[in-house]
Amino acid sequence: MMENTGAIQLPIKKLVIGGCRSGKSRYAEQWVAENFSDKVFVATLEARNDAEMDQRIALHLQSRGTGWLTVEEPLALAGVLEKNATGAEVFLVDCLTMWLTNMMMQDFSDEKIQAQVARLCETVIDLSVSVVLVANEVGLGIVPESPLGRCFRDLAGWTNQQMARACQQVVFVAAGLPLRLKG
Repeated sequence: MMENTGAIQLPIKKLVIGGCRSGKSRYAEQWVAENFSDKVFVATLEARNDAEMDQRIALHLQSRGTGWLTVEEPLALAGVLEKNATGAEVFLVDCLTMWLTNMMMQDFSDEKIQAQVARLCETVIDLSVSVVLVANEVGLGIVPESPLGRCFRDLAGWTNQQMARACQQVVFVAAGLPLRLKG
């Protein structure tokens, strides 16, 4: 169920957060589909010869239906948004948490990740088109056992905070239900 947004003042910058399988991607896709016609889906997850992940990607493609241009970009999100080669009305980026994972798996330092997040925030603020960003809220669970897990949790939480500051709207999705946190 979508929340009543009233008249949309464009461009809108929106962050949608929630736990795994919370319905955040479905909410974001529906919201974009209801409000825009020229849509670009920016996927941060790449197919990697993993049957289970390939199935998830196929389900996401199917759930979006037609009318979307899909761009796969695991690392250079700000560049894709800045370029806007298609002249799109809106970008839907799904998801920032996978983007963070990609950077960590490429051995980006914390400082380099923070610089990439800062660049993305600046890009989102400066964009002349709308953007909806999806991210996992990973700080509601247990404290990870490993240093890498704790680093990931901390960077994900910090990234979400930075993006929430950059966006006019923030929506938390739990059990498929949106809760407006900002805007």
